[in-house]
Amino acid sequence: MTEVTREAVEQALRGVEDPYLRQDPVSAGCIRDIRIDGDQVAVDVALGYPAGEHREALGEQLRQAAEGVAGVASAAVSVATQIESHAVQPGLKPHEQIKNVIAVASGKGGVGKSTVAANLALALQGDGARVGVLDADIYGPSQPRMLGVRGQPESPDGKHMQPLVGHGIQVMSAGFLVDEETPMIWRGPMVTQALQQLVNETQWEAIDYLVVDLPPGTGDIQLTLAQKVPVSGGVIVTTPQDIALLDARKGLRMFEKVDVSVLGIVENMSTHICSNCGHEEHIFGSGGGEAMARQFGLNLLGSLPLDITIREQADSGSPTVIADPQGRIAADYRDMARNVAAQLSLRECGTGSAFPNISVGGS
Repeated sequence: MTEVTREAVEQALRGVEDPYLRQDPVSAGCIRDIRIDGDQVAVDVALGYPAGEHREALGEQLRQAAEGVAGVASAAVSVATQIESHAVQPGLKPHEQIKNVIAVASGKGGVGKSTVAANLALALQGDGARVGVLDADIYGPSQPRMLGVRGQPESPDGKHMQPLVGHGIQVMSAGFLVDEETPMIWRGPMVTQALQQLVNETQWEAIDYLVVDLPPGTGDIQLTLAQKVPVSGGVIVTTPQDIALLDARKGLRMFEKVDVSVLGIVENMSTHICSNCGHEEHIFGSGGGEAMARQFGLNLLGSLPLDITIREQADSGSPTVIADPQGRIAADYRDMARNVAAQLSLRECGTGSAFPNISVGGS
């Protein structure tokens, strides 16, 4: 009878690549334990990102790989999620109630960044994470409408604000503090102070990911975020066209200069889907996001379509991930969100998280 060794089991598991980690779980450090009892093997896996139903598919692949080892009669694989707090800019510590801040940025307006941010947050939550959204676009807040949240935050102690909740997500925005049609005619110092107050004076509660919807450009708000807010990773949203890519490169360079780790590129509006016949066409060009990611050694985190339903659903306060969770576009957003969280999970862990890790078991 062939003796089963840990090395043989690990070698077999290395043959299974997680599509979101883009490497096998052994190399990614996700194997927590391998127990061998004669011809029986048990493997415990802890993914560092919320994987939803993907945990079951990955667990089955790993089980089959383990049972392919000579001498193994049967294998059991448990796949859990364990979200850690990751390193932020030098000199800053993570917020005690926020494990990770993910900043969603674009070099220019009109590329659908806010829609991407809203669906990113909802997809992360749908996969099992506790999520918050900070609308950092002081001049043009859009998350209250997109997430269907109305009202003003309460302040139990007169110093701190409680976030409002939309679709189970904690939300804070300057849009809650002023009328929707009132312009924010503020100079830069007032805007940066407002941003710090929204981050630090909001009573966030045990959040795994705070998705920050940044305004377009590379101005005061972005600089304040980089200097004052502990950011675990940035995401650049662009469209395939050359003019958008030029500005997206500026956003990328901005993150690099202020020591914010860039997780990758999201190419929005990569194809247009006709509402009548379903025909797809690359009206803004094709391959731009992929080429940019390749040029800078980054991951292409997702290619999302231009579809009228995305706009209609966001305008109605129920973004695509909520409005049509079983649809093709929602699946694209979930893949994008898993790519974002998985790439963050591979980064260096930080310190300072004040609440315990979420652990969701499965097989």
